[in-house]
Amino acid sequence: MSEVLLQKILNKTAVIGVVGLGYVGLPLAVEKAKAGYKVIGFDVQKEKVRKVNEGINYIGDIVDSDLKEVVARKKLTATSDFSFVKNVDCVTICVPTPLDRYYQPDISYVVKSARDIARHLHREMLVILESTTYPGTTEEVLKPIFEKTGLVCGRDFYLAFSPERVDPGNKLYGTKNTPKVVGGVGEESTRIAAALYRSVLESEVYEVSSPAVAEMEKILENTFRNINIALANEMAILCDRMKINVWEVINAAKSKPYGFMAFYPGPGVGGHCIPIDPFYLTWKAREYGYHTRLIETAGEINNYMPEFITQRSMSILNRFKKPMNGSKILLLGVAYKQDIDDIRESPALKVLDCLEREGAVVSYADPHIPKFRRHGKTYTSVLLDKDSISAADLLILTTMHTKFDYELIAANAKMIFDTKNAFSNIRERSNIEVL
Repeated sequence: MSEVLLQKILNKTAVIGVVGLGYVGLPLAVEKAKAGYKVIGFDVQKEKVRKVNEGINYIGDIVDSDLKEVVARKKLTATSDFSFVKNVDCVTICVPTPLDRYYQPDISYVVKSARDIARHLHREMLVILESTTYPGTTEEVLKPIFEKTGLVCGRDFYLAFSPERVDPGNKLYGTKNTPKVVGGVGEESTRIAAALYRSVLESEVYEVSSPAVAEMEKILENTFRNINIALANEMAILCDRMKINVWEVINAAKSKPYGFMAFYPGPGVGGHCIPIDPFYLTWKAREYGYHTRLIETAGEINNYMPEFITQRSMSILNRFKKPMNGSKILLLGVAYKQDIDDIRESPALKVLDCLEREGAVVSYADPHIPKFRRHGKTYTSVLLDKDSISAADLLILTTMHTKFDYELIAANAKMIFDTKNAFSNIRERSNIEVL
């Protein structure tokens, strides 16, 4: 029977559903619509549904005109009514998978989405999970939910996992040209899911033997980055004590053409993947009686960096006979990475918390984030001009946005603490201290 669904995919008569219209789901929905499929986007947030149906883009990695075009051609529509799942042939789940307060996986959004889909599951239907999760989720959690309908996976419907690989702000790699990994429950599920992605993407589609392999692969990607960033951060802490410039050390190590990959220190790690995904594996490992010491240590180092930045800031202020309590500190950037408008798990916000606990009067400037709320308080970005720069006792560069005028900042600041090596070209100024 799978040939019927496969033929629909190949001739692009299949209707595609995407559950979750955020940073992962909406770009995927747009690419599928651009490839010629009719796409229905599902989201519980009615404001997102309204914007999509009006062709209003809210995701930085999507070209505005692309969204407008597929909506105008009626290739993409959005709804909060999950009964329309009955009309789709393939559906992809792209919902958040955060950690709870105890650093344990919260897959409640995935489970709810699966139950919503299960109510309308039908024969010759493909379901793909893209949300990052622990190894085993697809087969141990989703498959039983779907099979409670009486339909059998691999015979009546097909199920696969294909990890999202979204890097907000990346100008080189996006949804369309980033290689895709696919692992299905059985060979038929893998074959059909891979065919769908090959019909949409320009990149390689790499097939693996099971969803668990694909789930573990995604965790490995971000754990690799988390651990290496932690190493860079620990080197920065040690280099500070030894009065060695860690950035010069890293640049020297980069001269080796093999066996070294450069990672850089900073105020911590942020975003929806790196600070979260490794803890999915540490949680799952306990089921097998294994303690992931290296992963947890890396998390401890990265989580310590906002406190370290605060301690260094205290030392800088002390040299000018100023206490942290009452000092005016201006944070340059609160997004978790440069040139995006995303503050999820941003280390800059954790630095802000640490500074305020020490009594500092903190403001921020970020061209991408005009305002945000945290702990019940609203913060508004200041205009970064000579007056706001010179009024601060200390500026802390926490996000290296390209829109910042670094010459203007350096020329007017009393003191700058550069945690990202953003002022490397004007380091000769005595008012700049680097991490």
